Amino acid sequence: MTTTRESTPPEHTPSRPLTIAQIAELAGVSPATVSKVVNGRSEVAPETRALVEDLIREHGYRRQKKRPTAAPLIELVFNELEGGYAMEVIKGVEQVAREHGLAVVVSELPDHHPPARGWIEGVIGRRPHGVIVVFSGLTRAQREQLRTRDIPVVLVDPTGDPGHELPSVGAGNWSGGLSAARHLLELGHRRIALITGPAHALSSRARLDGFRAAMDAAGVPTDPELVRQGDFSAEDGLAHARSLLALPRPPTAVFAFNDAQAMGVYQAAHEMGLRIPDELSVVGFDDLPMAQWLIPALTTVRQPLTEMAAAATAMVVAIARGESPAQDRVELTTGLVVRGSTAALAA
Repeated sequence: MTTTRESTPPEHTPSRPLTIAQIAELAGVSPATVSKVVNGRSEVAPETRALVEDLIREHGYRRQKKRPTAAPLIELVFNELEGGYAMEVIKGVEQVAREHGLAVVVSELPDHHPPARGWIEGVIGRRPHGVIVVFSGLTRAQREQLRTRDIPVVLVDPTGDPGHELPSVGAGNWSGGLSAARHLLELGHRRIALITGPAHALSSRARLDGFRAAMDAAGVPTDPELVRQGDFSAEDGLAHARSLLALPRPPTAVFAFNDAQAMGVYQAAHEMGLRIPDELSVVGFDDLPMAQWLIPALTTVRQPLTEMAAAATAMVVAIARGESPAQDRVELTTGLVVRGSTAALAA
């Protein structure tokens, strides 16, 4: 009779998680090697590690009766640490972590969407209370690796659709884009330029959609010539603003999708001898502390970054205690903060 998968011994079926010894037998390695993979140790060949992780994902892993104690740490992961954005997030995480006697480990993994492979082994080895990933994501394999070790993960300002597999905290980006457009329209502006964020960023797409909704409702078309895709950096804002302001019919207002890009717009206006807001109105997004110190102070959409980070940390702590979050997706409100960088269009 032909042997089929159904004839596999009961302890090896996917419905029943395997012990370290059973995983070792299937992989053809020692239990010590499997234990090293489970605990994030580095001295395992990549091919062996991948094989063991595949078996854990397929069959599940039966943990020891005594659960390993989580370290009093919160892992906070950024794709970029520069600027006020990261500082506001760190502030929010620190506030809640301190209340629970937890330290914060901050990692920067630039140019990795999602985090690089070696990062996951370090997290597993440290066995923190939980992981907060900012403006990035995780691969399915990385999510599984953390799930099988009971390490909770919460996303802050996720770049893509977080779905329901991981809890996430974001902001009302669509309504923020809507309020920025309405403000400029009420001031009489019609040629409004946009410097967006990266194409992969969910927040950027939502801000653009909200802006367009306000323009459509007002019967004002969004000129494709005035829409530039940026990367949320001041240098990028400067480059795009130079190009926009050099057009034969330049914009009378610019909506930059974050405050850093708005700073670049200020610099470009200064280079061309344009006065803000008399000859060019500028709106940013985030309301970082530096926004109020620009000259003139920046009109911007406030994104509650500190509160978002605090909410994510509270979720991580609750999940680590075995509690289920009330919501998988938390969205905090944004609001327009009007300062001196916008004015009515001159007749």
